[in-house]
Amino acid sequence: MSVPTAPVHRFASDNNAGVHPAVMDALAACNHGHATAYGDDPWTATAERDFDELFDRDVATLMVWNGTGANVLALGTALSPAGAVVCSDCAHINVDETGAPERLLGSKLIDVPARDGKLSPDQVLALRHNLGVVHHVQPSVLSITQSTEWGTLYSPSEITALCDAAHELGMRVHLDGARIANATAALGGTREVLRSFTVDAGVDIVSFGGTKNGMMYGEAVVFLDPDLARTAGYTRKQFTQLPSKVRYISAQFSALLADDLWIENARHANVMARRLHDSVRVHHAFDVGGEPAVNSLFPTFSPAVAPESIESLREWSFFYDWDAHHRQVRWMTAWDTTVDDIDTFRAGVDHFLG
Repeated sequence: MSVPTAPVHRFASDNNAGVHPAVMDALAACNHGHATAYGDDPWTATAERDFDELFDRDVATLMVWNGTGANVLALGTALSPAGAVVCSDCAHINVDETGAPERLLGSKLIDVPARDGKLSPDQVLALRHNLGVVHHVQPSVLSITQSTEWGTLYSPSEITALCDAAHELGMRVHLDGARIANATAALGGTREVLRSFTVDAGVDIVSFGGTKNGMMYGEAVVFLDPDLARTAGYTRKQFTQLPSKVRYISAQFSALLADDLWIENARHANVMARRLHDSVRVHHAFDVGGEPAVNSLFPTFSPAVAPESIESLREWSFFYDWDAHHRQVRWMTAWDTTVDDIDTFRAGVDHFLG
């Protein structure tokens, strides 16, 4: 049997996807003439108003280069002296940012074991004994991820309970929303849903993702409590997250937020993940798990499958390991995934894994 043609849009990560045409058009539209640098431009003013409307209140929004920078900036503005960041053991800030928060902020991360990537209020309140003890770091910021690194979701009530617990200890709450659009789409797909698990739940700061949802580059740090942003501009500059040509990030966000394209892109990615799951769920070579909540699947290969077969599939259509020890990988869909991509990938699975 001849090797099938690899899918055009592969399943390694939504980070690998291209730029949505509407975003590309917005980049081209703002690429005429000169504009004052560092955010003093009409595109940034428009994007800031767009975020105010999105959250239905005055918020402070700072554009940054990337997700790691967004998280470090958000945490850095909320930390108290000797403050520590509480997060899940699988949090991106703990696992995949090369220790950037610890190096740049000089702050300890308290990584708490989290089943399926989700923390509980009891785990936060259990840190109460650290408060006021000079020998201990002080729990200062709770950082949660929505959707989580495991593709799971907090309900609005769960985030509210976490925020209540954190605020009871005098902590601020940061939400890493690299895939906040996928979470919003999965929980109902409206702006009201977004507000229900952010501003209405008590979240203080959001790292608002764009790159995984059709942008070329750029993220936003949204201070739902604008008082926290008083010195954030200086911190952004010190952490090298102040682009000179901010307009190119701002224009992209305005394109995504217009007519809620950001939700539609994420909804499509989520639907494609469910279709991929349905396509491969009965395959003998792996256990693909339950139906995905958002746009990620975590198949675990059977011990009977030869490593060479898995590597052949990966070479044909690249994807990442998730837990190599347990032979678990991650497959992700994106805003541009098509039904043809899924059908082609299934053909490849059959070809390489039998």
